[in-house]
Amino acid sequence: MKTRASVLFRTPGTFETVEVDLESPRSRELLVKMTASGLCHSDDHMATGDVPAATFPFCGGHEGSGVVVEVGPDTPGWEIGEHVVFSFVPACGRCRWCAQGKQNLCDLGANMLVGSRFDDVTSFRMTLAGDNVGQMCGVSTFSEYTTVSIESAIKVAQDVPLAPLALLGCGVGTGWGSSVHAAEIRPGDTAIIMGIGGIGMSAVQGAVHAGARDVIAVDPVEFKRKQALEFGATYACADMDEAADYARSRTNGQGADAAIVTVGVTSAVHVSQAMTSIRKAGIVVVTGAGRAEVSDLPINLWEMTMLEKRLVGALYGNSSPRAAVPRLVELYRAGHLKLDEMVTRTYSLDDISEGFEDMHAGRIVRGMVKFDL
Repeated sequence: MKTRASVLFRTPGTFETVEVDLESPRSRELLVKMTASGLCHSDDHMATGDVPAATFPFCGGHEGSGVVVEVGPDTPGWEIGEHVVFSFVPACGRCRWCAQGKQNLCDLGANMLVGSRFDDVTSFRMTLAGDNVGQMCGVSTFSEYTTVSIESAIKVAQDVPLAPLALLGCGVGTGWGSSVHAAEIRPGDTAIIMGIGGIGMSAVQGAVHAGARDVIAVDPVEFKRKQALEFGATYACADMDEAADYARSRTNGQGADAAIVTVGVTSAVHVSQAMTSIRKAGIVVVTGAGRAEVSDLPINLWEMTMLEKRLVGALYGNSSPRAAVPRLVELYRAGHLKLDEMVTRTYSLDDISEGFEDMHAGRIVRGMVKFDL
């Protein structure tokens, strides 16, 4: 079938809407009509070249929700009409990591940026003029229809609005889990969230939910600082020096229990600032992505050893998507998780580049593509 999709032809580059050919689902695959897609900074990283794609053209989008319109042969347990949220990290359920409840580290994730099927780098489902089109994380939510593996699809309740649930596939699950799981925030803790985009705002909500006494939001954009206070932050400031001083003022000079780095383009300097802000035995969680080649971190190793400071990475917030998404759906249903309020502006498929321009300018917390526009 034909479908309109937003693709990159090169990096650096911008997303362009074209008509691509989409293959019908094979065994253990689904054809999904998209409802909504979040505009995540990871897709912008692909456009800027900060994170390299292996295949061009490359259809973006990895944070989305939709409705199953066709089920591939020999795919039991799935029906037409079911609502799904995509997980940008696939889960086979069989590898060492899935067996340990760490689906976010599933071995299938090794080929997420190839754009092919996870288990066969020569097999693609999208083509344009006979050329293979890579699918971002195997899903490509920047397309009106998409064919995906069931290893990337999570069923969600059909009595909950489907569009806002798109955010659970990446940004919200990543930020929430960074606070609740990776940073191990406990009641009474002092936490710093560095960078208040979609992931940072979700980390704010996660820290509040975990019972943190102080949730310090850091962002140079005044609009985002004001929004963070609406989402539960107890203090908001423009830079890490002020955040660290405030954290020490609240902890008898010790520093924050945790600092979560959710800056859109994370650098070594951001990580260093976060390490300086935490107490003895504190945790720095690096959730934001930077340029793939960055490898030098200016960290005081003596301080790290003698003060037992911890530095950890977080992919999807150290959460298992199949466990996290249904739980977050129920928190949203109960009014304990703000999703609708996170969407500052909606865009059509043709306006994705404008959405990323708004993101760079700090005009939005999270942009969303709605396919009924």
